[in-house]
Amino acid sequence: MATVELRFSAQPEHVRTARLVAAAVARRAGVDEAVLDEVRLAVGEACSRAVGLHRVNGITAPVRVVLTDEEKAFSIEVGDEVPSAGGTDSSSARGARNGADQDGDSEGEDEMGLAVISGLVDDVEVSSTDDGGVIRMSWPTTPVTLEP
Repeated sequence: MATVELRFSAQPEHVRTARLVAAAVARRAGVDEAVLDEVRLAVGEACSRAVGLHRVNGITAPVRVVLTDEEKAFSIEVGDEVPSAGGTDSSSARGARNGADQDGDSEGEDEMGLAVISGLVDDVEVSSTDDGGVIRMSWPTTPVTLEP
């Protein structure tokens, strides 16, 4: 099992880099070429969401992206440092409780982002704790065989 960890400051311009790294690592892990655009889009949505939560809540900690090449799957975890107000919780409610709905649109954008991710990724989990939230996504891989 190989793991790549990426941390970046909560700035929108870093999301593109995370997308490019995720696509490159996914390709190397054996994710089907036809799915790489979905990987890019899903990672972009998850990272944009984390950046938004950090910025709205005044969190200076970096956004965390962990890319893991497992035996038959490739997974990506995008984590934020915005604590849940009451332990395990749904992420959209967490964002709203912590100020993400101050302008009236952020909560809807948050839910839209999660809906886009769910539409792109068959295997997705969203969780949140007192330490922050995590979106975990995974895709099947095909073993990369080298010609002798």
